[in-house]
Amino acid sequence: MKRTSLADIADALGVSRTLVSMVLNHRGDKNGISSETQKKVWEKARELNYQPNRIARGLRLGKSNTLGLIVADISNSFYARIARSIEDEAVKHGYQLLVSSSDEKESREKDLIERFLERQVDGLIIASTLSDTDTLTGLCQQQVPFVLIDRYFPDIQTNYVIVDNALAAEKMVSYLIENGFSRIGLLTIAPGHISSINDRVSGYKQALTKHGIVFDPDLVREISFDRLNQEVAGAIHSLLSLTKKADAIFALNNHIAVACLESLSELGISIPEEVALVSFDDENLFRFCQPPITAISQPVKEMGKKAFEILNQEINQKESTENNHQIVLPTRLEVRNSIK
Repeated sequence: MKRTSLADIADALGVSRTLVSMVLNHRGDKNGISSETQKKVWEKARELNYQPNRIARGLRLGKSNTLGLIVADISNSFYARIARSIEDEAVKHGYQLLVSSSDEKESREKDLIERFLERQVDGLIIASTLSDTDTLTGLCQQQVPFVLIDRYFPDIQTNYVIVDNALAAEKMVSYLIENGFSRIGLLTIAPGHISSINDRVSGYKQALTKHGIVFDPDLVREISFDRLNQEVAGAIHSLLSLTKKADAIFALNNHIAVACLESLSELGISIPEEVALVSFDDENLFRFCQPPITAISQPVKEMGKKAFEILNQEINQKESTENNHQIVLPTRLEVRNSIK
């Protein structure tokens, strides 16, 4: 079926295409078009099922009212909740949100950024997996409004909304140590250059130092994003097979923690009697597990809301400014029964 155009409406009414355009862009009163003529244009547009071309309109007006969100994995409940929070705010302000996953692949993230820019998005929110700052520096040079979320780059001045990952991890590990644990296995995830993961590992080490425990690299395992379940199972088996085996496991994100639950269940290893399990990132299911899992809860809704507020301000500011909004939010330690 042929898409109805402005020309079709103009021909049906015997008026000019310019007149139709002014009415449908809410500029009829400003241009002296009578209310009766405007009514006829709107009625004919509805009758012919006219749908505006958003991309063409965006090119004409310099604003598309669409935003791009790039996350590592939209199936991860952490990112799904962030996306929902951003979408709720976006809808309130008349934006449409486009969401894509990078799958922790740099090439895919760069491609997604290019595709979003081709679609004339007004701004971007990115949980970046990049190992360098070239692409983001390019966005700055092009004056593309963007905000980093969950992850940031300390070497460049950009807008970002994150939590204090190092402090949160230090508090979790300190809590374990204060409850008698000293062989704390750490399951981190690749790629290891991501700021949030780096900061959590730093917090883990800081807690050990604070309590006079020597860091043991044999207790650390890096899990591949693409083979998470298989590698978690192998990591748990090896940590519990050491001569001085791990007495607790700290999963650095929720997906690793869920995989730990599955693996420990399959191996017949009880929590917390045989090993404690804690997670960075909370999940609703962690409250209902037997036992419920101790976790670091992030203010996900507030992260999304803050990121949108900053981006909306960047989009609508009349003059460019070098001032960046850098928000670091607190986390909460949810103590449950997965620690004996």
